[in-house]
Amino acid sequence: MVEQTTVIKNRAGIHARPAAMIVQVAGKFKSRIFLEKGEDRINGKSIMGIITLGAGYDTNLKVIAEGEDEAEAVEAIVRLIDKRFEED
Repeated sequence: MVEQTTVIKNRAGIHARPAAMIVQVAGKFKSRIFLEKGEDRINGKSIMGIITLGAGYDTNLKVIAEGEDEAEAVEAIVRLIDKRFEED
């Protein structure tokens, strides 16, 4: 299992478009991927789960992956979040 914490820095937080981008990136990996905010852990390949997580601006988000390509999966999703979903 690999995990890394990052911070949501785009002003709008994770809404439909960023959630779709996360699902698209997560879908490229065989590993199980989760996003964790506080006590809430959701499937990183579920667009509805990501949207209902309610991760707004300046939210700490933990990206977790379990599987054969877990390190690459976490790195790709954290990179997407750190780039502010190419919005700003």
